[in-house]
Amino acid sequence: MKTVLLAACLTLVAAEAQAISRYDPSRMACGMVRATIAREGAVILRYQSTRTPGLPLYDRYVRSQRFCNMGEVRARASVPSADTKSCIVYKCKRVDTDRRFRRRIFPD
Repeated sequence: MKTVLLAACLTLVAAEAQAISRYDPSRMACGMVRATIAREGAVILRYQSTRTPGLPLYDRYVRSQRFCNMGEVRARASVPSADTKSCIVYKCKRVDTDRRFRRRIFPD
């Protein structure tokens, strides 16, 4: 029992924390938003809805397909930034294949 506890403690100490950063794109220029995603690989962008005032929206945006889970693909998306209403970024979306093996991307 002591050996198992010691092994578990050593595993926890050796594991890296993979915390993801959160940013507000409406306070950043579009180029800065894209550079931040490129630098960190994956970030959470949190901003206010334009259709429903006071409603916060957020999602995880990625640099490449490598940051998506299995069964997901990198899909184009847009977020508001300080200098434009539509800054093009990418996020992961779940994909399904129908009977004829055509890929479909499910909406959120």
